[in-house]
Amino acid sequence: MAKVARGRTLWAYLLLGLAAALFITPLYVMFATSVKGLADAQGSSMWALPSALSFEGFAEAGSRMWRGVLNSLLLTIPATLLSCIVGSLNGYCLSKWKFRGSEWLFTLVLFGMFIPYQSVLIPLVLFMRKIGLYNSLFGLILVHVIYGVPITTLIFRNYYATVPDELIEAGRIDGAGLLKIYWYVFLPVSLPAFAVVAIWQFTNIWNEFLFAVTLVGDPRAQPVTVALQNLGGSMISRWNVQMAGALIASAPTLLVYVLLGRYFVGGMMAGSVKG
Repeated sequence: MAKVARGRTLWAYLLLGLAAALFITPLYVMFATSVKGLADAQGSSMWALPSALSFEGFAEAGSRMWRGVLNSLLLTIPATLLSCIVGSLNGYCLSKWKFRGSEWLFTLVLFGMFIPYQSVLIPLVLFMRKIGLYNSLFGLILVHVIYGVPITTLIFRNYYATVPDELIEAGRIDGAGLLKIYWYVFLPVSLPAFAVVAIWQFTNIWNEFLFAVTLVGDPRAQPVTVALQNLGGSMISRWNVQMAGALIASAPTLLVYVLLGRYFVGGMMAGSVKG
């Protein structure tokens, strides 16, 4: 019996090791290519270790992408914060202060998750031109906050559904209203849900490309995903520069996961993404 258990454990470790190797392989190719010189960074030698360490790829990628990184920070941080606030208020009202037609309204909000970006591009561009927000980061922030309303509302609504209704009754007895109960009762226990929404929205907004390249035509205002796309040469592919750029572009999302990862797991375990 003990031999069977050890055999199963060994197979489990082998499978986990194989899965880890599959995930790590692209990272190895990216990092190894990014620290090669131009002559060394060729498709035929992509698996080989660098013959000599070179950081020219990081230097060039950094000099061409720094504005895009800054624009993405100016876009992603406020858009994520606003998405958290809007989603939290929506989820609170739709889970604890139900009114006539609230279930229908919630269902209609959820339909927003299934609208493809491509289907709204033309009317969206026309509308943004009409209100004077085309070609601006503020307009892009507004679009991402609105597009994030369905998923953020769903996450917060499911999370707040696990909070006992007796807390609201106690707050009412003490004379607190809708916003006061939210501020003093629900907000302090919302950290796991905020972490889930923050990671979700930050990652989606940071990596988004279609809205970024369509709604912002000025290269000085475009986010990092567009800058990364522009690193690709038309005649020669400088793989060391492109791989270095990809690592630079992915660093902030990795940092967010490292900082909020344990809260993310807590939020999922608390049921914030159930249903």
